[in-house]
Amino acid sequence: MTNDSLNRYLFDGAAVRGELVQVGQTYQQIIADKNYPAPVVTLLGELLVATSLLTATLKFEGSITVQVQGDGPVSLAVINGDHNQQLRGVARWNGDIEAGSIHDLMGKGHMVITITPIKGERYQGVVGLDGDTLAECLESYFKNSEQLKTRIWLRTGEIDGQVKAAGMLLQIMPDGTGTEGDFEHLEALTETVKDEELFTLEAQDVLYRLYHQEQVQLFEAQPVSFECGCSRERSAAAIMSVQPQEIDNMIAEDGKVSLHCDYCGTSYDFDSIDVAALRDNNANPADSDQIH
Repeated sequence: MTNDSLNRYLFDGAAVRGELVQVGQTYQQIIADKNYPAPVVTLLGELLVATSLLTATLKFEGSITVQVQGDGPVSLAVINGDHNQQLRGVARWNGDIEAGSIHDLMGKGHMVITITPIKGERYQGVVGLDGDTLAECLESYFKNSEQLKTRIWLRTGEIDGQVKAAGMLLQIMPDGTGTEGDFEHLEALTETVKDEELFTLEAQDVLYRLYHQEQVQLFEAQPVSFECGCSRERSAAAIMSVQPQEIDNMIAEDGKVSLHCDYCGTSYDFDSIDVAALRDNNANPADSDQIH
């Protein structure tokens, strides 16, 4: 595996579609400088792969957010991605974290999947954490919300001291032509995939090892990358949404207003001169320029 990428593929003669995602650098950037406990690193890796796989099922331009939240040691883990496979994520936890099932980490909780098209209405689905793994919870989502037979494999690990994550998705085509027999046959083949294969081999080599007796149509890979999306302009807009007196109090106390991005770790500082310029621009929008 050389580059972070998502690959879609179809089977000739079987109405089943597949996806394979492999990420290294994207995963590393999401957890960089966060000091996450190992179980949280694993959970974010699985969630990253899962969100990429789900994003690939979208038939429109937009974004998808997958978050799990609960009352356990990990209160929140969330990954946001879009149709360009640009993803970001963050987690919040308390105390010592031990490896275990999704219930051990999250306690009593649920998974929220939010789909936001650029054009069209926002959709949100809420799923209980009924399975022992994140993959099982997602499979329940597809069964209950999409009525599509789906299997998902999520893997995380390390190669040469660097975290890697990968996963696969098989799904009966939504046109109703797929058969249980075809799906179960391909499911059994996919079940044999090894972590090392997913972490080190090119997509076409993984698929050949799994399906060398099948006719597989592999489409052009789509790059996967970390993209935060925060900016000084967005931070400025956030400041202008706060009551002026509250902002003035912050400046009086600290000499500045600081906004910190949990996703990438960037901080944006605004002193009294910056805030005065923002207010002036807001009062005279026709004469204002973007804040840099």
